[in-house]
Amino acid sequence: MCIFAALPFLLTQHISYTDSFFESMSGITATGSTVLSHLDSMSPGILIWRSMLHWLGGIGFIGMAVAILPLLRIGGMRLFQTESSDRSEKVMPRSHMVAKFIVLAYVGFTALGSLAFWAAGMSLFDAINHAMSAISTGGFSTSDLSLAKWPQPAVHWVAIVVMILGSLPFTLYVATLRGNRKALIKDEQVQGLIGLLLVTWLVMTVWYANTTDLPWTEALRHVALNVTSVVTTTGFALGDYSLWGNFSLMLFFYLGFIGGCSGSTAGGVKIFRFQVAYILLKTNLNQLIHPRAVMKQKYNGHRLDDEIVRSILTFSFFFTITICLIALMLSLLGLDWMTALTGAASTVSGVGPGLGEVIGPAGNFSTLPDAAKWILSGGMLLGRLEIITVLVLCVPAFWRH
Repeated sequence: MCIFAALPFLLTQHISYTDSFFESMSGITATGSTVLSHLDSMSPGILIWRSMLHWLGGIGFIGMAVAILPLLRIGGMRLFQTESSDRSEKVMPRSHMVAKFIVLAYVGFTALGSLAFWAAGMSLFDAINHAMSAISTGGFSTSDLSLAKWPQPAVHWVAIVVMILGSLPFTLYVATLRGNRKALIKDEQVQGLIGLLLVTWLVMTVWYANTTDLPWTEALRHVALNVTSVVTTTGFALGDYSLWGNFSLMLFFYLGFIGGCSGSTAGGVKIFRFQVAYILLKTNLNQLIHPRAVMKQKYNGHRLDDEIVRSILTFSFFFTITICLIALMLSLLGLDWMTALTGAASTVSGVGPGLGEVIGPAGNFSTLPDAAKWILSGGMLLGRLEIITVLVLCVPAFWRH
């Protein structure tokens, strides 16, 4: 699909096929890394094509996360097999109804986001593009300045809300539409993601307001948008946050690994895997203190058996190794350590922009060697397909069984 999706870029932008393929892969995987510049003067057709790639890729990944990954039992996703079928049969009786309501929610949020962006001060064209990009947690903008082009605070808060909506489990929206009003607020993934965002907003705002001359309200808006963009792996930016200082640099780097919820459009490791790791750590510590005690490990009401734990650990290992190997290959091509490491991490996690002067929020990937772009394109695909999925599909024994 990426091969053909690259053709509009190749035929209209006078760029190489490598750049065209990189842009299309970034679009379909909702990564948001780009090689294009002068977006403000670019043809509307290309801009809407980029946003459409994000939008279609986002809904496609939701379908894969809900219907395919739990069946493959990859990366702990079996935790959500019951949630999307057995446990919620009374609310969502048939699979085609689930798909129908997911599409309805996705289209509905896109339409509402477009209207909200338009009401906040964007043109209708920009509003539609940014709504598609935000709900898919992609990050493509119609301006080189990203959301910094629009100074209206309302635009930024609309983007924050739509990005969060895109990073929550869409199966829970379905459950809500079917009558389970508490589905979202009771879910541990949702609680964890919202809690993480609020705590990070608070800490970063206090730090940022005290290191700049910005008023607290403006500091909060800058922090909230950039933090939400990185955590949800969207890629929008309000200024170059890689220039905020060493503390913010490290924090944004770590936040990019987390990602949103399972069953959403967000990339990254996913919040539930960090929550499960915390449960395992707490259980093991309690087991050391009380060696004879019987500890029950549960997440979202589901028992954490050995198979789930092993699959999460395996995914985490391959995720880390993939980033390290890609960063090593990029460094062999002559890239500096900041560009190599953050480029690998941002593409595999789906964040989009890296950190630093070259591929940071104020830059893009156009100056990288062609070999680096092909490597990073592979990283986007591996990260979006949860890495192990690709490995499993390449094993002949999988198809025999």
